[in-house]
Amino acid sequence: MPRLARKKSDTGVYHIMLRGINKQNLFEDNEDRQRFIDTIEHYKLVSNYIVYGYCLMNNHIHLLLRETNEPISNAIKRISSSYVYWYNQKYERCGHLFQERFRSEVVETDAYFLTVLRYIHQNPIKAGIINDIKQFRWSSYQDYLETPRVSDINFALDLLSDNRVEAKELFRIFTNEGNDDQCLDYSERKNLTDEDVKVFLNNLGFSSFMELHRLQKKQRDNVLRELISISGVSTRQLARITGISRSVIDRA
Repeated sequence: MPRLARKKSDTGVYHIMLRGINKQNLFEDNEDRQRFIDTIEHYKLVSNYIVYGYCLMNNHIHLLLRETNEPISNAIKRISSSYVYWYNQKYERCGHLFQERFRSEVVETDAYFLTVLRYIHQNPIKAGIINDIKQFRWSSYQDYLETPRVSDINFALDLLSDNRVEAKELFRIFTNEGNDDQCLDYSERKNLTDEDVKVFLNNLGFSSFMELHRLQKKQRDNVLRELISISGVSTRQLARITGISRSVIDRA
């Protein structure tokens, strides 16, 4: 079953989300978080992408990147493979850590660029982890207000003002504003109905869930991964409506 093609950004800018497989944590301690940031920094030199923003949550990661020399999918593969190798060595484990297919959306206007950047930085607040953005250490927010390490802050700040001091203050105000921003993973907050999942299955070319049982294992697993990663359906719900056991879905 072929994957649905990603939409190509005319600007080369993408909002990307990587999730832990089966929603598991990606970071056990701050050393892990720092390692991931170091990995992003290292592959900037290899893939030549531009980092505009990031936020490391417990079981998922938001990135705002611009591709240049190579497709963004190649860069993400480099980053994730390197981190997983290090993580598995540290914790004496094997196997996947990230959900196989990362999610992405194109960012093609200056206004939406700023919206996405704010959304990424407000993730810890909306998740109830902190009450003030500046309390969260593992995002690019401080890069914009202090000395940047990984992030290229010039593009966003220049959108706000030609005066750097004024731009930083406008950035701080804008980022801390209350809002109803709806970006990449907003749909995960909604409870998907069984009918929603059936419609998505139809879009993949199947008229019923029973057709999944007649597929070869590799084809079936590809479809199951698409259903989980793109629609946001839970494993429990998918097992109930397809008749495929949760253990089989978890291994897909």
